[in-house]
Amino acid sequence: MKTLSLWSDTSSTPNFPSLRGDIEVDVLVVGAGITGVTIAYLLKQAGSRVALVDLKSVGSGETSHTTAHVSLVTDTRLQELASRIGQEQAQAFWGAGQLAMKQIESIVAELQIDCELKRIPGYLFAAVGADTEKEAKSLREDAFIANSLGFDASFIESDPLFRRPAVRFPNQLKFHPLRYVNAIARALPGKGCHVFSRTSGSNISSDKHQLTTDEGTISYDAVVAATHVPIQGERDTFRAALFQTKLAAYSTYAIEAEVPPMAESLFWDTNDPYLYLRFDQREGATSLIIGGEDHKTGQEQDTENRYEKLSSILAKTFPEAKPRHRWSGQVLETPDGLPYIGEVAPHQFIATGFSGNGMTLGTFSAVLIRDLIIGRSNPWTQLFAPDRKATVGAWEYVRENKDYPAYFLRGLIRPPATADDVQRGSGAVVQLNGKKRAVYCDEKGRRTVLSPICPHMGCVVAWNSAEKTWDCPCHGSRFAATGDLMAGPAESNLEPEKA
Repeated sequence: MKTLSLWSDTSSTPNFPSLRGDIEVDVLVVGAGITGVTIAYLLKQAGSRVALVDLKSVGSGETSHTTAHVSLVTDTRLQELASRIGQEQAQAFWGAGQLAMKQIESIVAELQIDCELKRIPGYLFAAVGADTEKEAKSLREDAFIANSLGFDASFIESDPLFRRPAVRFPNQLKFHPLRYVNAIARALPGKGCHVFSRTSGSNISSDKHQLTTDEGTISYDAVVAATHVPIQGERDTFRAALFQTKLAAYSTYAIEAEVPPMAESLFWDTNDPYLYLRFDQREGATSLIIGGEDHKTGQEQDTENRYEKLSSILAKTFPEAKPRHRWSGQVLETPDGLPYIGEVAPHQFIATGFSGNGMTLGTFSAVLIRDLIIGRSNPWTQLFAPDRKATVGAWEYVRENKDYPAYFLRGLIRPPATADDVQRGSGAVVQLNGKKRAVYCDEKGRRTVLSPICPHMGCVVAWNSAEKTWDCPCHGSRFAATGDLMAGPAESNLEPEKA
């Protein structure tokens, strides 16, 4: 089984240059996942000159680690959402999902993208082992509220896979996310628009409104952080750090396998964290992606066990399954369950906190931010505003951020391992020459010695044995085994140290 996402294994990434020289654009977009690529495309259509930059390559971040459910169904159950923020706002939230699906279909048609796009049904089903009668009553309520708000949904006594009570949502979407994103990226260069890979978006000057690298500069009027976890941008360090506390990072796991024939469909159960499944017909066989087993990033010692649990469910459901790929991703939760999309400072925009609905809300973000930049009215502006004053999520804010001081102090005082504990193909925080070091030993016995201190806010990173990464338990930054930054809020690598 490959430790690689299905999407990365079945697509080719276009080769874009790194920034060389000085250019001027109307909008700088940092981050070339589905959010950034779509924002750049819609802005180009609106007549703006856009520069899209990514630290690595197009789609290399969370877009390549998704399971690519595209649905109006939100991570938070509809009845809970309606109770928490009101039925009008819940209706608007689901309406944003509808708009996103139509936008994806529109772009696929415009660019003639071959990305396996198809409308399929989705099923929210009673978790296996849960009280059937209680779950059926709750699911009936979900279906009733959905219908009353104008969405197509129906309660069924038995879903087509687990034979459990469920709500059926017709006409959801599935696609191949990297083929989609790569095709859009290829259409961007020209008419004053540019795409740059291997170009950091961190060194931004608030005085000059410029991004500067060793090889050149990009001057711009507006900047968009489309980096999953927002870059600091032109905001001061304190404001940027404070905003990070409003985002809780969770790691999630997925396995792809060939299974016996099954109709193309999406599934989510009622557990928390929930189990999710996606069925595709690919190359004459049925491909299943099963995912879940979420935990706060950096706060699980036995990450391999998460895959083992998914494998057990897969084997029980489909004894003949042939696992082929496995990978993990990261989702960002917000206190009230709604994303942050909009302006955080004059001419600075973010899109984050998608709570497991990244393909849908990343696309919607592009529509909203495009409208904000070109001065077009958008009815969702206040609902998703980053500075909204909602108090319904206050307890969630406290609950999520209580971990920060605990893990910060634990990293400072926990007894470290010794260098002898670091086996080939693994890593550990160890005591080396009287100091703590993050040590990785590759399969050939070569060691990489790093500072274990996350450059974001000073927490000590933890080794993720399943993914071979260094993960920060405080705010979810992730680093490759060699210390290279993979995901923020940190904006730089782990510092190399002498052995």
